This record gives sequence, C-alpha cells and structure tokens, in this order.
Amino acid sequence: MFVNTPRFVVAAPSSGSGKSTVTTGLMAALARASVVQGFKVGPDYIDPGYHTAAAGRISRNLDTWMVPIPQVLAGFGRAVAGADIAVAEGVMGLFDGYDAKTERGSTAQIAKLLHAPVVLVIDVGKMARSAGAIALGYRNFDPDLNVAGVICNNVGSEKHAMYVTQAIESIGLPVLGCVPRNAQLRIPERHLGLQTAVERTAEIDAFLQLAGDEIATHIDMEWLWQIAKSAKPFEIDVTEPVTPSTQPPVRLAVARDEAFCFYYEDNFDLLRQAGAELLFFSPLRDAALPENIAGLYLGGGYPELYAAELAANVSMMDTIRQEIEDGLPTYAECGGLMFLTSSITDLENVVHPMIGVVPGRAQMVGKLTMGYRKVTAVTDNLLLPATAKTRGHEFHYSDWVERPDDLPYAYQISPRIGQHVRQEGYAAGNLLASYVHLHFGANPMLAQNFVAACRGRQ
Repeated sequence: MFVNTPRFVVAAPSSGSGKSTVTTGLMAALARASVVQGFKVGPDYIDPGYHTAAAGRISRNLDTWMVPIPQVLAGFGRAVAGADIAVAEGVMGLFDGYDAKTERGSTAQIAKLLHAPVVLVIDVGKMARSAGAIALGYRNFDPDLNVAGVICNNVGSEKHAMYVTQAIESIGLPVLGCVPRNAQLRIPERHLGLQTAVERTAEIDAFLQLAGDEIATHIDMEWLWQIAKSAKPFEIDVTEPVTPSTQPPVRLAVARDEAFCFYYEDNFDLLRQAGAELLFFSPLRDAALPENIAGLYLGGGYPELYAAELAANVSMMDTIRQEIEDGLPTYAECGGLMFLTSSITDLENVVHPMIGVVPGRAQMVGKLTMGYRKVTAVTDNLLLPATAKTRGHEFHYSDWVERPDDLPYAYQISPRIGQHVRQEGYAAGNLLASYVHLHFGANPMLAQNFVAACRGRQ
C-alpha cells in the first residue's frame, strides 16, 4: 500500500506541556471541514477517546515497544484509508521511550517511521527567549527527525507571544501560532486523572467545542496543512498477520460502558479476524449478558468510580458469576480483574461487593503502578501456552489484596532496572485475570487462542 495521506505528529518537550489539549483542539478544528484520523503514540487509552470524540473517527494506538514495527505500520496504513489528514499525538517528551539509550517506543521513532513532520508544543508560560533554546535543542538532537514547526502554549499576552515567536523564529523554525493561557482550556480531570471521553459529560462537550474554537482562532491552519502535505509518500505492507477465519463466528460478549472503556480497537479487529462476533454490553445498565455467548471479555477502566452502581446491578453480577462458574471462557484485565474479585474498596474506604469468582479483593491505594511489562505464561491459559511470551503494560491505582498464596498465577513478569522477577495474575481453567493490559498485535496467537477457546464452548 502506498501512503500519501497528509500527516504530522504533535510532540512536546515533556508531559504537562498541553500536548493532549492542543492535539484534541487541532483534530476538532480540522474535522469541521476534513476527515481526520487520529493516533496516539504509546499505550494510553484516555487520549484516543478524546481524539475519537473530536474527529468522529476511531483513534488508534501506535506502540513500537508492545507491537512489532511492521504491524504498527500496517495498522497505520489501514487506519488512514479514506482520511484527508492524519494527526498523531506523541507520548511524554519527544524522545522519551522505553529506555534512555534508544528511541524504542518514542514519539521520535514513530515520526521517522511514518515519514511525518513534527509540530512541537512548548509551554512558554514561564519563559521568553529561552523558548528559542528549547526549540533549537529539540530540532538538532536527532538530525534524521523533521521538526517542522512550533506551537507556543500557555501564552500570557500579545507581548509575550511576540517575544517567544521572535526567539523561536531566530533559530529558523516557524511558529504556527500562540495559544493563550486559558483556565477553561483543560481536559476535564477527576481524582485519579483525566475523565474519559466515553463519559461525554456536558463538561467534556464544552471542552471539545472550546478547544476547536481556540485552535482555529490562534493557529495558522493553512500553514499546518502545508506541513502535513510535506510528508513524503511511503509504502506499507498491510498484509494481515493471520488469515481471517472462514468458520462461523462465535459470539463474544465485551463489557463496554463508562466503567469498562479501556480497550485497543486493534484488539477488536484481531478478534473479529479470528472469527469472533463482538457483542457489547453494559455491566452498569444491562440486566444480563447477551444471549448465546461463547466467551466474555472484561476490559479495563474505572470500575472503582462506578462500584456502587456495579454492586447494585445484582442480576448482572449473578449472571456473570454463574457463566464463569459454568466454564465460560473469560478474559479480564485490570478493571475487569477488580470486578471479578470479592469486593472493591474505594478511596473513601467504602467496600462494594463484586462478583467474587477471583479470590481476594481490590483495594484502592492512591498510588500509581505503571509501566511496560514483558510477560511469560506460567502455565497454559486462555491466551497463551506455558512459556509463551508477550508484552503489555500496567496502569492502576489499586492493589489486589488477600490473594491466597496457593492461587495459581498467570504470568511471570521480567524485571526492569531496579525490579525483581514477580508472579502476576490468575489463570485457572477458562478464566484468565490480570492487571496487565495486552495489545493483541504483540502476538497473533492471543486473539486466535481466545476465539478457539470460545469455539470449543459452543
């Protein structure tokens, strides 16, 4: 496939620069007249939700640490079909990735793989001429990277905008615009971070409208289009990693609502290719699982925020408990794992009873556990045979406590610097539950094995 879609990558010197806000605003402004395909570098779930809401088209993750590069590129190629422009939001700082010695998993690596120019967002709120030094360093750090322009964020006044623009343009980089300081121009937050766009509160809708308006007013969109169109065409092999199933589909129930919204769209695609018919349902609102299902997928999210509502839906919990006890192939990750424990204790120390098929309970601790994970299956499980390896990541503010010592583990997690080998998750029969989020693109057998287990239940 020959890709010539106009495209650019939005990056920043560090997290907290306003990159997500600016990117979402750019997508919202562009989508008013064009078909925009959004992407997010790295494993994040929340930002793609905002991209999807702003552009009206499902955003995709680009993660070169979890997923082999050919599959990342193939996913990009398939996603941009029919789009007028592609916008990829970076992760952390432009050059930050899996480690400090290589570009693996970084925004810079993705930009080079996509032959895409980079637009650098600099929070200039507490600087003037120094903005030029920052721009110079980021432009020159990697000569193979095309840093094509700068957006100045958090600008205090017209005079401030003039100073930072002059400083940056003095080193030969264009300034596409200056976004004024605006307390309302922030992605809505909650106690543990950003609200998810799936919630689509009035506050989120207002943010999307304001972000699009501010970007359209203060950014030179014609110049931005010129930068996007300067991206060189390149060829991508979009051959699917596995041959799509020709067997009758199996019905796979997928929990999807405000409490369970952390999924990679690529996982859904791979499950469908493997032969699954996905049936989305709400553990919050539906009384029971979809009928005649052969498997269950409980993804991550924020069940602790909706624990009272989940606990009140007794009929749903009873149905799920009975199906799992009867052997329904079930994969639960992070929030899904919490849902299957005996209870969730929230940050106010209120205990909410849950399904109880996984021994132990989930305790909110307010401390973030996060990072990439290399996992090895300890024993045969729903997704992997014993000793098989894959990659994923963790992101949670809870601990699994009172876990019985004799409960069989699912994975062994390889250590990173300063860490030790540890066991994680729970695997028994047709149930696999873990805090590790998996991208099925990391290993084609994940979706294949899941669907095969479901097919065996039909």
